[in-house]
Amino acid sequence: MYAVIRTGGKQYRVAKDSVLKIESLAGDVGAKLTFGDVLMLGGDTPKLGAPLVKGASVSCEILEHGQGEKVVAFKKKRRKNTHRKRGHRQHFTKVKILGISAGKE
Repeated sequence: MYAVIRTGGKQYRVAKDSVLKIESLAGDVGAKLTFGDVLMLGGDTPKLGAPLVKGASVSCEILEHGQGEKVVAFKKKRRKNTHRKRGHRQHFTKVKILGISAGKE
């Protein structure tokens, strides 16, 4: 069984025991979280939400917090002797999916 969840403005396809990097969430390492924004439940009989599946939830555990690789934004105007270089490192949270609950049928 798998689910499609929405968090941080993105959608993720998750299954039990999968590990993924998502946008930074508040919470300590080892804390348990529950995602209520379940867009789809897959498996033998898939359930689509309109827009969310009622009563469905995904539970997870926070493994670590960190920063991603540096992304460099370099802008240059030719023949004007002007350029600008900026770097950015996005914060992330690594979570492990503990279980998927379909709720009451």
